[in-house]
Amino acid sequence: MGKRSRDPIDAEVAKRVRALRLQRGLSQTELSDALGVTFQQVQKYERGANRISAGRLFRIAKVLDVPVAFFFADVDGRASEAQAHSPAVDFDLLQTSGAMRLIRAYSRIEDRGIRLTLMRLAESLAGE
Repeated sequence: MGKRSRDPIDAEVAKRVRALRLQRGLSQTELSDALGVTFQQVQKYERGANRISAGRLFRIAKVLDVPVAFFFADVDGRASEAQAHSPAVDFDLLQTSGAMRLIRAYSRIEDRGIRLTLMRLAESLAGE
């Protein structure tokens, strides 16, 4: 029997679980404890190696404080009702090394002017 191909929707759900876990500042161990699974299982979910059952996805949504529909919002390229009630997240960006560290550091800067200056510097460096 041949190897199963990954469903693109399963891969997107996995990516969103990881991004939201990082955004919430949870470790894989903390999420796994809340779900009653091993941290290795959470790793497999986040890599898309194991599919997430409906019941488990429901529990993940509860722990991460988002509606289940968040994991499927705009997966087909169209905006949905769930997006209006879900946090806006660029999931591909959050997969890059250091992205969450940069976002957390930025959010700790209290001076609005410094945040604006830093944003302009980053956009300048990126060529925008």
